[in-house]
Amino acid sequence: MTGTTATPPPPRRGTGRRPTMADVARAAGVNPSTVSRALDDRHPFSRSDTAARIKQIAAQLGYTPNPAAANLRRQSTRTIGVVMSSITGTVMAMLYEEIAEACRDHGLDALLATTRDDLEAETALGRLLLNRRVDGLILATARLDASDGFLTELAADGTPYVLALRTDGHSPAVVGDDRLGGYLAARHLLDLGHRRIGMIAGPPYASNALGRVAGLREALTEAGIEVDESLVRSSGFSMESGESTAAELLALPDGQRPTALVTVNDNTAVGALAAARRHGLAVPRDLSVVGYNDTPLAARLPISLTSVRVPLGEIGRGAVDMLLRIMQERPVRSLVHAPTLIPRESTASAP
Repeated sequence: MTGTTATPPPPRRGTGRRPTMADVARAAGVNPSTVSRALDDRHPFSRSDTAARIKQIAAQLGYTPNPAAANLRRQSTRTIGVVMSSITGTVMAMLYEEIAEACRDHGLDALLATTRDDLEAETALGRLLLNRRVDGLILATARLDASDGFLTELAADGTPYVLALRTDGHSPAVVGDDRLGGYLAARHLLDLGHRRIGMIAGPPYASNALGRVAGLREALTEAGIEVDESLVRSSGFSMESGESTAAELLALPDGQRPTALVTVNDNTAVGALAAARRHGLAVPRDLSVVGYNDTPLAARLPISLTSVRVPLGEIGRGAVDMLLRIMQERPVRSLVHAPTLIPRESTASAP
């Protein structure tokens, strides 16, 4: 037999138990940390409409802050929460190292949580980090299909946070110029004489993937070449996804098959190299391949990979610096760092 368990209402005056911050948070439908900021007159959030509603609920419940506990809460933990999809991939691992090193330079610790790009996991783990009283969050998991997700909650609560690598279009962020990177990759192939250029495009919810596709489209249009939509395929970020997506493109009939591929990252480029080998195609004689991010692997493959280098160090350190400015209530603006094309052996003149 199954059933549901009702949540007991928060205590009110006369119940014999002193109301707690958790009671106020439950009644208001917010996190305890939000109640703390709402009741702290020194915090800008305390002057918001949401804070006024929380104060009214606190008064109705008869809640008064414990001065000793309030002083303890206001103490910084000198810890930054970092939320990433995974660190099994080289890019995220490198970005985390840059963030952690920048934190150490400021006398801070970095506490990592990984979500596998799952929205529910992002919310649950982000809240867990906040419950551990991190001073702020850096997230490399922003999605364009999550308009009412965890980031909205953070903004409403007044929680200090910064996005890295990917953006939702309005939060403070430190990213690479992905449109320029996609443009540079396509322009390089056009200069080599390629006209049928395919793209392993990454997932449509990721701003960095969409930016790289937009750059490719811009370069092709500028060259007077109509974009063949059949050559632009969504994918994941993994080697396996790159291999399967490249296999689809390389299975197209002669005359329709691309002579070059731009990939969303170096992982998918490695997958594309594997697919080319399975199809009996020699790189770069029969097929040119451009990766993205220029991870250490790119220069060390048997056929070194042409790739677009992203300044991960500047992005990671910039995210920490921006978060510190937000925590100090100083103005910030999003930063965009330019990438660089690194030509190697995987690209050559069109066959």
